[in-house]
Amino acid sequence: MQVPLPRASDEGRRLDAVRRYQILDTPPDGTFDRIAGLAARIFEAPMATVAIVDTDRVWFKATHGLTGVTQIDRDPGLCSSAVLHGEPYVVADAATDVRALANPLVQGDIGVRFYAAAPIVTADGQHLGTVDVLDTRPRKPTDVQLDALQDLAALVMEELELRLSAIRTVAAERDRRTEAEHLARTLQRTLLPPALPTVPGLQAAAAYHTASPHEVGGDFYDLFPLDDGRWAFFLGDVCGKGAEAAALTSLTRYTLRAAAIYDPDPCAALSNLDSVLKGEHQGSAPRYCTAVFGVLQPLADGSFSVTLAGGGHPSALAVRVDGKVEPISTAGGQLVGMLPDPQFVQTTTRLSPGESLLLYTDGLTEARAPDGTMLDEDGLTQHLLSTYVHAEDRSADGLLGSVEALLRRLGDGVSDDTALLALSVPTQPEPRTQEKR
Repeated sequence: MQVPLPRASDEGRRLDAVRRYQILDTPPDGTFDRIAGLAARIFEAPMATVAIVDTDRVWFKATHGLTGVTQIDRDPGLCSSAVLHGEPYVVADAATDVRALANPLVQGDIGVRFYAAAPIVTADGQHLGTVDVLDTRPRKPTDVQLDALQDLAALVMEELELRLSAIRTVAAERDRRTEAEHLARTLQRTLLPPALPTVPGLQAAAAYHTASPHEVGGDFYDLFPLDDGRWAFFLGDVCGKGAEAAALTSLTRYTLRAAAIYDPDPCAALSNLDSVLKGEHQGSAPRYCTAVFGVLQPLADGSFSVTLAGGGHPSALAVRVDGKVEPISTAGGQLVGMLPDPQFVQTTTRLSPGESLLLYTDGLTEARAPDGTMLDEDGLTQHLLSTYVHAEDRSADGLLGSVEALLRRLGDGVSDDTALLALSVPTQPEPRTQEKR
């Protein structure tokens, strides 16, 4: 008896279904192994398989009693014949059945004489493979056994459907995360200046490090000119994450810019921001932030006078020309947007040629070393003393690079976003008569 070959279009659709379930060449699996074992017990047979029919091979997802056999050629094949049938396929005695005489399992050392198979059928009618039972002696199966074999093939199909659903769920989640990461990165870029302006006689560098690529953080910074030749800058951290934090970050950044144009006094700028944030509250969750606001005044000797006002923000660190690292404290400054009548603390320092100033959000100082200890301000100071102070590159870029190396070293110990702003006065500052372009 010659088994008819499937039409090319039908076989193409069947193979598409095989590929859809992504089962070929996957590792052994206890679920399918148990199905093969159960089929052997039901038939009281020594061998059973869960087989998938590929283009030119029959691949065994599970075997029972066929040690070392993982696949066989598709033609001539018992499984490749059985897969064409919509009901159990039985060879009672392979030695006398022309459908099975050429099969390697029949002609080889195993010497199969009995074979029964039930097709594994998808919901749209495609036959992926078979659940098979094999014996070395001829026999005739009962109707109960064949019904059970069909039930086992249906169980295989249900398991494949569950796994396909899981694969699609994971893929959808991966796509969603990728899209969320892209959206977060895009939105984050809109909340930060695309590039820092050139300040005559000063070097400036900034960076933003996100702890999670999936969420938009609330850290922010900016540097911009005032009308009278001075420069304003700020850095801070709003409460929360995600879209709510993004909206608050945008509001905070543009409020501080507008406040500086109206009144560049640092404490006044923070007070204006405090009023705006409270006006936006209106019964929702509190909207607050920590911030430091500064004004740079160029001096005739190439130095800069720096006036800072802090609202609940970590101290800036000044690296002096003599190698000392000095905190520029605004301790006592209170959170912006949280308290009825907050106090903001202002201080003034001087940056001379060869000196630098580092501003950062608390994602840096709250990072933890591998032993669990928090970095804090002392740890950051010690890091700058051991790396930046004696480095050849005492520029703002060098300062930023030193801190970024610290963040990389801390790795997973950094659990919050970190914004960095570094300012430095070159040893030989550029002439201030040069116009900013």
